[in-house]
Amino acid sequence: MKRIGVLASGRGSNLQALIDSWQQGKLGGELVAVGSDQEGAFALKRAQAAGIPFQVFPLSKYSSRREQEKGLLAWLKEQNVELLVLAGYMRILSKEFLQELKIPVLNIHPSLLPAFPGLAAQKQALEYGVKVSGCTVHFVDEGLDSGPIILQGAVPVLPGDTVESLSERILQVEHQIYPEAVRLVASELVKVNGRQVINLEKKPQDNLGE
Repeated sequence: MKRIGVLASGRGSNLQALIDSWQQGKLGGELVAVGSDQEGAFALKRAQAAGIPFQVFPLSKYSSRREQEKGLLAWLKEQNVELLVLAGYMRILSKEFLQELKIPVLNIHPSLLPAFPGLAAQKQALEYGVKVSGCTVHFVDEGLDSGPIILQGAVPVLPGDTVESLSERILQVEHQIYPEAVRLVASELVKVNGRQVINLEKKPQDNLGE
């Protein structure tokens, strides 16, 4: 089973979904480390409650962003992390960090990529007037929310939706598809062919819609 690390900056609701899946034996790997750049992140309390080793890497304790990443990188390697999952981690990982880490990194974004990358995706969707939004689990590459897509979940945009109401509905779907995407990658049940991520559990024709 792959050793899975998680980075989170805030309340960690996606981390909790991963913890729940792991405790039910459905994650396809072992949660072995939770890191954060915020000392007050509630995600750390979730890690502590689940008995997962955690560490904080506040930028204020380092001379530069690069030194912070070096500390984080060294810790992840000490924990023998084989798959890194971003769960509301609010810093973009540098090209150097990704190149030195040399393991798959996953992220979840609250839109149907490639639509509305970056910050405030739900606000972007509402302002554009889309009828369907959702969330995307993707591999992290050196671009912004641009890596190959693993899973997506669609959410209708309802009349009168606010950023808050749409965000909450998207978050519920995130909690469903993120553990499943982690399971697929941790269990080596996906193959990446260029931009195509092929689910090896499905027949070839079943992958056409993903």
